[in-house]
Amino acid sequence: MTRPNDTSYYKSIPLGSDPSLRRRFMVIDEDIPGNFRFGLLLEELDIMAEQTALSYVRRFHPEGRVVTAAIDNILVRHVVDVTRDIVLHARINHVGRSSLEVGIRVEHAGDPVTHIASCYFTMVARGGAEAGESLPLPPLKYATEEEKHRADKVIASREEYRQQQASLLEPPSREEYEMLDRLHRAQESPSFAGPLAGRLVADAWERMYPEQEYVPQRIFGGYLIRRAYELSGICSELVAPDRSIIAAVNRINFFHPVRLGDKLHFTSRVVYTNESFVCVEASIERISRDRTAKALSNSCLFTFVNVDRDLNHCPVPQIYPATYREDARYLDAYRSYRNLTGHYRMI
Repeated sequence: MTRPNDTSYYKSIPLGSDPSLRRRFMVIDEDIPGNFRFGLLLEELDIMAEQTALSYVRRFHPEGRVVTAAIDNILVRHVVDVTRDIVLHARINHVGRSSLEVGIRVEHAGDPVTHIASCYFTMVARGGAEAGESLPLPPLKYATEEEKHRADKVIASREEYRQQQASLLEPPSREEYEMLDRLHRAQESPSFAGPLAGRLVADAWERMYPEQEYVPQRIFGGYLIRRAYELSGICSELVAPDRSIIAAVNRINFFHPVRLGDKLHFTSRVVYTNESFVCVEASIERISRDRTAKALSNSCLFTFVNVDRDLNHCPVPQIYPATYREDARYLDAYRSYRNLTGHYRMI
């Protein structure tokens, strides 16, 4: 049986030694801290997760493929320095019946080594006609306490996510009801001038062409989440008065594959703010070339932080939901944000 350590995969992004690559990863042509295109890193991470999972799957199914099902809780612990090399360390932590959980640690190489983020991808093995059938996989063998701990952590994380999803269906608690009530009452004042959630929206349309193809007739998921992230960053600036940088990827779900010729509608909304943080919900809706099929392809929730030029946190205004749907989005993001901050310290 295969151990998790046997699935390790490494990759370096040589920003320190490759000026053209470094420029590609810069947001603007200025020497400022945190000048890094995080969306491009999401693409690299998705490719690496796919390659790590595929290497395992093809030991047992030579024609098998893998698809990304979800990306869970990417916490940015240190701001990226675009002048230093980035090293990605990936390994499979757990294998289910047909799913694989790939963990990727993102670090700055050199002295000192800096832990940028840890990422968790859920991949699914597919085969058969149009890769539509789930492929059974043998489990991993855990030989050390560390390997067992990582596997147990995956199982616990999945259970926690199921509980979180169930909690989203729960009505507001008394504390949450009072919070939403205060936001609605504030809007009744004649002097009210706060930003309304319904106006903090950005959207874009795009057609999928062969240059975005990754496997036959399927569009590269990393490209889709990069585009969703970039639009969400722009959307966050509707309420962040200074400079908006990524603090966390709360969750990205992949529901339906996107195919060549599909028309995509990207929508990003500011759904919650707190202190210096801005939560942006993004969705990608696909419309088939013949316009007979429409489906939600991806849903995402990103948390940005508003900072000054030296990365000091700066406050953002309170936003105000005005409709039932906006209340629901606000409450979902509020609960997700509290869960993140209850477990981790964000930048």
